[in-house]
Amino acid sequence: MLKEKKILIVDDEAQLREMVVSILRQEGYTGIRTAGSVREALEIAESWRPEFCILDVMLPDGDGFSLFAKMRRTSDVPVLFLTARGEEEDKFRGFGLGADDYVVKPFLPRELLFRIAAVLRRSYKEESGRVKLTACELDFERAEVLRGEERLPLTAKEYEILTALYRNAGRIVTIDGLCEAAWGENPYGYENSLMAHIRRIREKIEENPSKPVSLLTVKGLGYKLVTEEKR
Repeated sequence: MLKEKKILIVDDEAQLREMVVSILRQEGYTGIRTAGSVREALEIAESWRPEFCILDVMLPDGDGFSLFAKMRRTSDVPVLFLTARGEEEDKFRGFGLGADDYVVKPFLPRELLFRIAAVLRRSYKEESGRVKLTACELDFERAEVLRGEERLPLTAKEYEILTALYRNAGRIVTIDGLCEAAWGENPYGYENSLMAHIRRIREKIEENPSKPVSLLTVKGLGYKLVTEEKR
């Protein structure tokens, strides 16, 4: 599972490290360690071998760019830069070194989670491509539902809704959370549209859409996706 990947957060601000850890743990990520300096990060990287790194640019004993370069000598670990510095030259330098993404502080927790999930999906495709449900498989790489020999394409909104549900597989995702995932930062007023999309998704993924077993309604709260691994 992607949420079991080992994630290293490197930032000299203890409060920010704690906040990012809290955001990730609430989302279901389990393997998280933190460092406040280049030296500490390199020691952890050597002994623990992280599978994803979130790096600050400004560190007390160096910078995130040099740390990234040193880490890349022995590992292809995907990296997201998280920094208060938003200058274009810094972004170009980070991407030029091979960084996978770049988020500027202050940031929205939802944006950070989406960026992290996107990098993990790209970097570990073999683990994130297909998800088995009771009556079908979801192919996130092709945005399709597989039912035997049949391939049913997902619309953009269906894909966003299913992605948000899968990131929280086995847990409730609120109606507001799903509306925000599909329609952005101002999700209010889309409840009826969400219900229509949920209905169409069930027609594609359920054996009997009127008696769903994979995409469940949690009355008064939201919806939950039950995968075979989370059953």
